[in-house]
Amino acid sequence: MQIGPYSIAPGVVLAPMAGVTDKPFRMLCKRMGAGLCVSEMTTSDPRFWNTPKSLRRMDHIGEPEPVSVQIAGTEPAQLAEAARYNAAHGAELIDINMGCPAKKVCNVAAGSALLRDELLVARILEAVVAAVDVPVTLKIRTGWCRETRNALRIAHIAEQSGIAALTVHGRTRNDFYEGEAEYATIAAAKASVRIPVIANGDVDSPQKARAVLDATGADAVMVGRAAQGRPWIFREIAHFLATGETLAPPSIAEVRDILIGHLEHLHAFYGEPQGVRIARKHLGWYAKEQPDHAAFRSVVNAAENAEAQLALTRDYFDSLISGAVQMRSHSVLS
Repeated sequence: MQIGPYSIAPGVVLAPMAGVTDKPFRMLCKRMGAGLCVSEMTTSDPRFWNTPKSLRRMDHIGEPEPVSVQIAGTEPAQLAEAARYNAAHGAELIDINMGCPAKKVCNVAAGSALLRDELLVARILEAVVAAVDVPVTLKIRTGWCRETRNALRIAHIAEQSGIAALTVHGRTRNDFYEGEAEYATIAAAKASVRIPVIANGDVDSPQKARAVLDATGADAVMVGRAAQGRPWIFREIAHFLATGETLAPPSIAEVRDILIGHLEHLHAFYGEPQGVRIARKHLGWYAKEQPDHAAFRSVVNAAENAEAQLALTRDYFDSLISGAVQMRSHSVLS
């Protein structure tokens, strides 16, 4: 898949997820085989660009190209300025968020709420494309609700506005993440435009990725929630798409090493104690399929420093490797 000057290979993309796709996770997923990783959405409101949270979100030092930064907002001029600002600070692709279903986003008419105003969509896209020299991409849902699916009209607006690639999540805003994603609308959008289209929604295995590509004719798939605690899903999908063969799952030892590396990057990136707090959700995702994961989470979530968190994690996974889940006592936390 070609987006501007960038060849995206393999055609497996990490979805932007607030509070998840930070720099440590993006870099990990890239190493695990993702062809492209999209950042958490950043606000278009300049009043918040210099907050600690925004500064971390705009930190792309050492990140593999192309660096894709998602921006969110409602005002064309403000979004255009946000695109310029992020391009000046390392963004090589600008992605516009018109897909987020969260109430706090839609209540200010941003995210997928924009799909209700096609004229405003056109104004935003034209303003952002004109503002920067880097390619601009767009992420949408199939519509605001099932009765008003308008992804095809938005796709045409996107193409006419100079958008370089379009991602379509196979649900409406009102569906949130409930039920199953539908792919017929994505297929129709792909058939109606010449720009690359990325299919998103319920891609949770190599076999599902193949089925979604076949059903939609899309140029790539986007993986979101299925990558939480499973960053190796990207190499699994890439291998299956290339060969038709299924990779063996990672060993417990490899999962341990991937997780320890992830924790260490979180601790270094955020510092203590914030890195320790942020790591807790990732620990739960990595361990959720393992034996006695609830007991592990209850102990490791009480760790208040990086050393204890890492030690408990190593002990748990080492005990899985040895066949006996025996965690250290709570004294480790003191």
